[in-house]
Amino acid sequence: MTFELLAEEGGARRGRLRTAHGLIDTPAFMPVGTQATVKALTPQEVHDLGAQVLLANTYHLALRPGAERIKSLGGLHRFMGWDGAILTDSGGFQVFSLDHLVKVSDDGAIFRSHLDGSEQRFTPESVMAIQRDLGSDIAMVFDQPVSWPASDEMARAAMERTHRWAARCLAAEAAPGQLRFGIVQGGFDDGLRRASAEVLAQQPFDGFGIGGLSLGEPKSVTYRLLSLQTAVLPGDRPRYLMGVGTPGDLVEAIARGVDMFDCVLPTRIARNGSILTRGGRINLRNRRFIDDSGPADEGCDCYTCRRFSRAYLRHLFMAGEILGHRLASIHNLRVLVRLVTEIRETIGSGGLAKTITSLRGQWALAPLP
Repeated sequence: MTFELLAEEGGARRGRLRTAHGLIDTPAFMPVGTQATVKALTPQEVHDLGAQVLLANTYHLALRPGAERIKSLGGLHRFMGWDGAILTDSGGFQVFSLDHLVKVSDDGAIFRSHLDGSEQRFTPESVMAIQRDLGSDIAMVFDQPVSWPASDEMARAAMERTHRWAARCLAAEAAPGQLRFGIVQGGFDDGLRRASAEVLAQQPFDGFGIGGLSLGEPKSVTYRLLSLQTAVLPGDRPRYLMGVGTPGDLVEAIARGVDMFDCVLPTRIARNGSILTRGGRINLRNRRFIDDSGPADEGCDCYTCRRFSRAYLRHLFMAGEILGHRLASIHNLRVLVRLVTEIRETIGSGGLAKTITSLRGQWALAPLP
């Protein structure tokens, strides 16, 4: 077994996932390194934040610089200078986000590159071959997500195609030691979501991604559907909620049995001058911070908060200095890694409910049904 379940409390789980490049303590937040880099940060800085695993993207790396080139240069870990675990997303979300530029059939998807307009083709087999060349520790299957408000007919067709593609991905050759995760879909219908989890739970995947959520639907719908699927998915394998990762998302999803997360939000908002704090998200460009000598977030232990004031961070953003992007990214990623760690260390102690209640209060989060 690659996944060891160490403790459970309520719906939450604490575990340990073994990969070819080290252990991942779960629940875990994965910083996003879409193009083989966590934007603005070095691998050592990301490691120092407490991250054990990163996410990179098959779609982007296949288009530039190319999976074969990365393989010839020693694989993704050597190429990007990261010695921890790497999960590669299959690119399904990116391909289908192109919308009118995509032609989909049971064979796969034909689309136009966002870089140069060239015609590209992804099939379950080619996507797994790309991830094999990259040498990631965890490879995701090729899937077809749908966005809110998709009809039940559209959601069912995409779900059934995702199931057929999942079987083909399992049959494809994997890199040595590479784990493979299936992805449950089902749109926004309770019955479809439950059915997708039941079908994929019977397959010998090493873990399961929960895809197609937080794509425009109300949060109450997100967490209702999430609860449906975690109740069905096998307890002996990790569950990964894909592309979701605000502080509220982490607290609520961990309580519902999710083990892994990724999200571009912490680094994306950092580049726009926003930071995550216990008092809510704030925009450092606001004039009220011009003379603020306090840290980005009182009580945070990150490098940014230990060394610099809000006034200085505001100055960097107003002056267009790249250091502002770096320092805000360091802070935001540390906030999420630390939050997940705090919850993880509580699971199994008998104090989880108190911790969740406390975190909801600190982050001003209302419990969701």
